[in-house]
Amino acid sequence: MKQVRKAIIPAAGLGTRFLPATKALAKEMLPIVDKPTIQFIVEEARQSGIEDIVVVDGKNKRSIEDHFDSNPELEDNLRSKHKDEMLKLVEETTDINIYFIRQSHPRGLGDAVLTARAFIGDEPFVVMLGDDLNNINGNGNPLTKELITSYQETGASTLAVMRVPHEDTAKYGVINPSAEVKPGLYNVTNFVEKPDPKDAPSDLAIIGRYVFTPEIFDVLENTKPGKGNEIQLTDAINTLNKTQRVFAHEYKGDRYDTGNKFGWLETNIEYGLNHPQTKDELREYIKTLGVKLAAEDKAKKK
Repeated sequence: MKQVRKAIIPAAGLGTRFLPATKALAKEMLPIVDKPTIQFIVEEARQSGIEDIVVVDGKNKRSIEDHFDSNPELEDNLRSKHKDEMLKLVEETTDINIYFIRQSHPRGLGDAVLTARAFIGDEPFVVMLGDDLNNINGNGNPLTKELITSYQETGASTLAVMRVPHEDTAKYGVINPSAEVKPGLYNVTNFVEKPDPKDAPSDLAIIGRYVFTPEIFDVLENTKPGKGNEIQLTDAINTLNKTQRVFAHEYKGDRYDTGNKFGWLETNIEYGLNHPQTKDELREYIKTLGVKLAAEDKAKKK
């Protein structure tokens, strides 16, 4: 069995939910305290044993490439001022086998994955969506590592799922599980993209991490545009599941959705409460703010 060595990070979205900030800035570069969102994804990949990463980007995404490129002027400045810790942080972003491919037209997630076919070749690979972060404070195994371990046991494509409130199923792709083959690993009958909660087959939502066998590329090539006139990855997974098993691995760790304003703010607070340079002041600020908000609520009730 071939090892999982490569990862695709789709990053071609327009980031319209964060306008006007994303008019000229890639949404993947929005910071979580002091680290761009996409850097958490790249670090998760490396911690999971991934050797080569390809980012599928689009127009106005040059800032991502610049972030993972060297900056000799900045590095020389930090070196001359003996700012060794800052220099280390900057140099760590360049010590990565990372490549970039452009998705010329916004044809959907499935098309973005297909764009990287030549890079992947005939190997199993990981797809990591940039809106989903996990284990940001290093309290457990990265989700991608869990998926790769599962793939090594089964040899089958495997995607990550997590239980969500039933009323939230309309926000996700949801699995219809047929059997739990072992604790936390499910055989799947089919996958449903953003179902109405009354039609949702389960509360197990797909959360943006996948391990695929290379056969997914042939399926994607023959997948017709679906919802939104885009090539839907979920449609391709359903087709693949008819010819070879696709498993769902239930993740039970911490997950953060940075794809919307509240989720991004929540992630900043959670990470900030563990960041050595912000945790103490932020904790005190939250306590003070809590007292203030409680007083305001009390005044409104009078």
